[in-house]
Amino acid sequence: MKGKNMLNQRYAAIDQGTTGTRIVIVEENGEIHSPMAIPHQQITPENGWVEHDAEEILNNIQHCLASGGEVDAIGLCHQGESIVAWDSVTGKPVYHAIVWQDMRTESALAVLKDEGKEALVQEKTGLPLDPYFSASKMGWILNNVAKASELLQKGQLRIGTMDSFFMDRLCGEFVTDFSAASRTSLFNIHTLAWDVEMCELFGVPIHCLPEVKDTIGELGLYHCNGKDIPVTALIVDQFAGVFGHGCRDSGDAKVTFGTGTFAQALTGNEIAEFGEYGLLPTLCWKFPNEQPVYGLDGGVYNAASAINWVRSLGLFTDFDALENFHKDSAISRGLAFVPALSGLGCPYWDRSAAGLWAGLSLETTREDMLQSVLEGIALRSAEVILSMDKLSPLGKRISIDGGLTQNKYFKQFLSDVLNKELIVPENNEVTSIGTALLARKGLGVEGEIQLNQSAEIIYPREINQTEILNKYKEIVSRSRELRS
Repeated sequence: MKGKNMLNQRYAAIDQGTTGTRIVIVEENGEIHSPMAIPHQQITPENGWVEHDAEEILNNIQHCLASGGEVDAIGLCHQGESIVAWDSVTGKPVYHAIVWQDMRTESALAVLKDEGKEALVQEKTGLPLDPYFSASKMGWILNNVAKASELLQKGQLRIGTMDSFFMDRLCGEFVTDFSAASRTSLFNIHTLAWDVEMCELFGVPIHCLPEVKDTIGELGLYHCNGKDIPVTALIVDQFAGVFGHGCRDSGDAKVTFGTGTFAQALTGNEIAEFGEYGLLPTLCWKFPNEQPVYGLDGGVYNAASAINWVRSLGLFTDFDALENFHKDSAISRGLAFVPALSGLGCPYWDRSAAGLWAGLSLETTREDMLQSVLEGIALRSAEVILSMDKLSPLGKRISIDGGLTQNKYFKQFLSDVLNKELIVPENNEVTSIGTALLARKGLGVEGEIQLNQSAEIIYPREINQTEILNKYKEIVSRSRELRS
C-alpha cells in the first residue's frame, strides 16, 4: 500500500445516492472538484414501491470514474438500506434494486410485530421492524422472484446492499462493510457478524450474503483509465457525511436534509442504551485493528420530499417564495404542518401516521402554509436531535448539510428551536468529501487535509423553546393512525 510518496495525491469519491451518482475528487492540497453527476430513473410500479435499475446505476458509476482522471484511491458511499439480488455467474440482477423508501413489506413486518418479534430484532440488531431496513426486502425477493429461487437452488444467488453488487461487478469482490451490514436487520451489532436467527426470521439464506469487511483498507481493485486503482473505502452515505463533517468524538453530530432528514451523533466505542427515546444505536464505521465507532441514528421520512410535494400542489414555483416571511412563526400563531407524508420516523416509527395541517382558517394564506411546512420539517427534525441530546449529550454546535440548508428561514428557525449553533459548510458535497477522506485514510495516508472551504455559523435567538415543542408534539399526536 502506498504511503506518503504518492503519484497524484488525488482521491475519488463515488457518491451513489437515491436520485443520482456523482464523483468528487479531493486533492492533497485541499482542492475539491466534481467533474460529473448523473441522475437515474425512479421506478414506481405500484403505490409505495420504489425501485432502481442496478445496471443503469453501475453504468453511471463507471462513467463517473472514467471522468475523474488519474487518482490514487477510490471510496464508494451508497444508499445504505437499498438492496439487490443477482446471479453470481453472470453478474446480472434478478430484479430491480429495491430502494430504502419502498414500503411493500409493511404487512409482512406487521405479522412479525404481532408475533412479538420486534424486541428480539432490536436487541440483536438495534433496529425496529420497519420497511426502511434491508432484511424484509431481501425476504420479499426470495418469496416473489422465481429467478432468485432458481439461482438459490443452483448455489448461484447473491444478495446484499447495493455496495456489494457494485464491488462484485467492479472489482470481483463480494464484500460489504460493517456500516452497511448493520443497516440490514441481519447483522448482530454485539457479535459483529451475520446472525443465523435473524436470517432465518426474514427468510434470507446466510450463505448468500457478502463478506463483511472493515470500512477502509484494501477492498478491491478497479481497472480504469489504464491502471488498477484500489478501492480503499466503503460506507453508507449517511456515515460518510458524519466523517465529512469532521465528527470524530463522542457528542459530535451532523444532520443531512435530503429526501428525508438523517441525523447521526457519535457515542464512541460502546453501544448507546437507547431505551424509550426511539433512536437507533448504529455502527458508523470500523477501521482495521480498532473497535467499531458507534452512534445514534434518527430520521424523518419527509424533508425535501415534502417541499417537492407542496410545489407539485402549485403552492409555489420559485424557491424564493420560501425565503421571506413577514409574520411571526406559524407555530406561534397556531398553524402547524406535520410532514408525515410517508409516516412518522424517529422517535415514533409509525407508518400509520399521515401528513397533517393543523390550525387552518379562512385567514390562512399561501405564505402562512409555506412557512408552516418549513417549520414542520425543522420541528420534526428537532424532535430527533433533542432526543439524542437527552440520551447522549451533544456539543453546542451541530453541523448540517443538504438542500434545505440553503434556506435562511429554515436554518434560523431550526437553530432557535434547538438552542444550538449550526455549522453550514460552504461546499455542500460533505458526504462525498467524507468518502474521499476515508479513501485517503484507507490508502495509509496519515493526518488531515486542510480543505479549501469555509463555513457559515447560525446562532440561536431566544424563544420559548419548551412551549413551541410541547405544542408541536401534541399536534403530531393527531397525525397518528390516520392512514388506512
